[in-house]
Amino acid sequence: MEVRGERFHQQRQVLILFLLLGVTFAGWESRRYSVMEETETGSFVANLVKDLGLGVGELAAREARVISEDNEPRLQLDLQTGKLTLNEKLDREEMCGATDPCVMHFQVLLKKPLRVFQAELLVRDINDHAPEFPEREMTLKIPENSPPGSVFPLKNAQDLDVGNNNIQNYSISPNSYFHVSTRNRGDGRKYPELVLDKELDREKQALLRLTLTALDGGSPPRSGTTQVRILILDINDNAPEFAQAHYQVQVPENSPVGALVVKVSARDLDSGTNGEVSYSLFYSSQEMSPTFELNSLSGEVRLIKKLDFETVSSYDLDIDAFDGGGLSGKCSVFIEVVDINDNAPELTISSLTSPIPENSPETEVALFRIRDRDSGDNGKMTCSIQDDLPFILKPSEENFYTLVTNGALDRESKAEYNITITVTDLGTPRLKTEHNITVLVSDVNDNAPAFTQTSYTLWVRENNSPALHIGSVSATDTDAGANAQVTYSLLPPPDPLVPLASLVSINPDNGHLFALTSLDYEALRAFEFRVGAADRGSPALSSQALVRVLVEDANDNAPFVLYPLQNASAPCTELVPRAAEPGYLVTKVVAVDGDAGQNAWLSYQLLKATEPGLFGVWAHNGEVRTARLLSERDAPKQRLVVLVKDNGEPPLSASVTLHVLLVDGFSQPYLPPPEAEAAAAAPADPLTVYLVVALASVSSLFVFSVLVFVAVRLCRRGGAGSAGSCPVSEGHFPGHLVDVSGTGTLSQSYQYEVCLTGGTGTGEFKFLKPVLPSSLESNFERKSEGSPTFQNRLGI
Repeated sequence: MEVRGERFHQQRQVLILFLLLGVTFAGWESRRYSVMEETETGSFVANLVKDLGLGVGELAAREARVISEDNEPRLQLDLQTGKLTLNEKLDREEMCGATDPCVMHFQVLLKKPLRVFQAELLVRDINDHAPEFPEREMTLKIPENSPPGSVFPLKNAQDLDVGNNNIQNYSISPNSYFHVSTRNRGDGRKYPELVLDKELDREKQALLRLTLTALDGGSPPRSGTTQVRILILDINDNAPEFAQAHYQVQVPENSPVGALVVKVSARDLDSGTNGEVSYSLFYSSQEMSPTFELNSLSGEVRLIKKLDFETVSSYDLDIDAFDGGGLSGKCSVFIEVVDINDNAPELTISSLTSPIPENSPETEVALFRIRDRDSGDNGKMTCSIQDDLPFILKPSEENFYTLVTNGALDRESKAEYNITITVTDLGTPRLKTEHNITVLVSDVNDNAPAFTQTSYTLWVRENNSPALHIGSVSATDTDAGANAQVTYSLLPPPDPLVPLASLVSINPDNGHLFALTSLDYEALRAFEFRVGAADRGSPALSSQALVRVLVEDANDNAPFVLYPLQNASAPCTELVPRAAEPGYLVTKVVAVDGDAGQNAWLSYQLLKATEPGLFGVWAHNGEVRTARLLSERDAPKQRLVVLVKDNGEPPLSASVTLHVLLVDGFSQPYLPPPEAEAAAAAPADPLTVYLVVALASVSSLFVFSVLVFVAVRLCRRGGAGSAGSCPVSEGHFPGHLVDVSGTGTLSQSYQYEVCLTGGTGTGEFKFLKPVLPSSLESNFERKSEGSPTFQNRLGI
């Protein structure tokens, strides 16, 4: 029994699973097969391959299943041969009761593609039940004055078989007073009547005992017997009469236990005990006995059990009324059970597909079947889901529904749907059933990684340590799993000459960027490249972003003095007439700084001087000017140390030594200071060799100009000359241009004009603008006027 119960449970699950798959096949007419009840398990019923016109093996390929209406696994289908056999012995009485014919409806489901074939199995009755009387003995009271031919109804027997196997005839044991006549009821059942053949004489015989036999039509026939006890009564010439021969009532199936169903009434014209009427159920089937109760005195019929329209929809009662003299009358009561909406719709899920790949076209999600055990409008149903979901219901015949997607789904918009299937009947009040299913959407690689920015700007300070983390790029992918795992890489630069692989590297897992070498702002101020982000989907998707790296300047270059040169073979001596006014321009210190920004902003200050307070240095342009009038007490040779400092953090500096010769009208010979010999003996700085060569001609021309000027001055000492700008026509020295070739960080050559005027005893040292091509002159002037950095680099 355990094995059979387990097998039954498994088969029932399979039947429920595929119960919702049916769509009636066009052109198929329902076929009927037959089998005798109690036929052995495994007996052949039909060959479905032949009947359905399918090929051998097609049943298995199309996943055929047999489903019965009551979900009982009574049939078994061999998918290889197509033979339909019994899965168990069938008991017709258990399946259909008194219903004849006994037909079991079933469907043959083919899933791929989906088809439903309707069929019926007729279970033929065998004579496996004998007739049975409801009582072992029945008592019949007959007045002794009953005329011959009087008919007395007897209680009939019951036989669970149907058709010819049911009761066909009644007989009674031989006697001289009665014989039995078999009558047919309106419902097809047969009942016996006792017919009086000759007059009775109570004084001769007051009691008769007869045996009543019920015989069915089976082969071989079966029979049942009961004893009939006949009491012969004195004369009672009025039998009870009912007010109605037939009663018809309707009772709602939800009527409570104890509710009054009907009240019958009979009267007897006799008096005394012959007129006292009592009631009893004349005929009571197995369904009626535990359902209704008759009050023998009042004739009230009440419920003693809840009614269920879905089980039994109507009842027939026969009620007898007896008086005290033994006479009786009979009436029939037809009770119709009125259906109420007491059964909610039922929903059975057959199959559910989850998860569903996104971007797929219309996809089947679930198959299910609905039913309602009520009748009429109470059994009619509607099925729906929420309106705001991308799913639709497709109905089919036999109350099957398919839940499908209404277009492609997008996991990135919504990855999970909670769907409530609502089934509502049309009864009053309406009942509904809700079934919730969860559908997951699986990911497809349909989104490329997206960078948080289309371009990134990173700053790195020069002189960085190798493998320094300089920044990161980040990309996100809205997909899931491997489709969202991002890998970063450097893309080949458009210019193959750019050594990108030696400059930066990227961590493929997190997008961190590292500088591979120490960067030099003065050599490389900026560079850019592209990075790629690719996911691990199949196929992989990718995107790009531009990264620009700006190198920040560090104060790693000290100021470099262009003029005067400190490593020349002979020092440069500046001549200052003793008659110079305060503010007289002695010379100008020209320095540059290889850095940028505030790291290249230069300032000048006088660090040491032979005569403190005699000279001053302008902080912003390096001009050395007299601070007061010169006196005879001032030493003719002055040594100044000027400090040039940038504005970096920390600041870097350089110093330059100036040699100034105080002359009286340029009449004293030029004497080089003693420090010049020590400076000339020092080895030349390799960094300034090119500057020395470039400025050698400038220094020679300058000294030559000074000597010529002194000689001319001595020759014309007594002459009066007007002050001017040294025009040649007036005998003054022409202005000489001192060239300084572009070296170091200076990109152009510069000329300095030396012009001395006679007569006043004062001289000027003019700094002119650089000699530039005409196409660049205007640009130079604009930059020199508007850019403090540019001016500081020139030392202006």
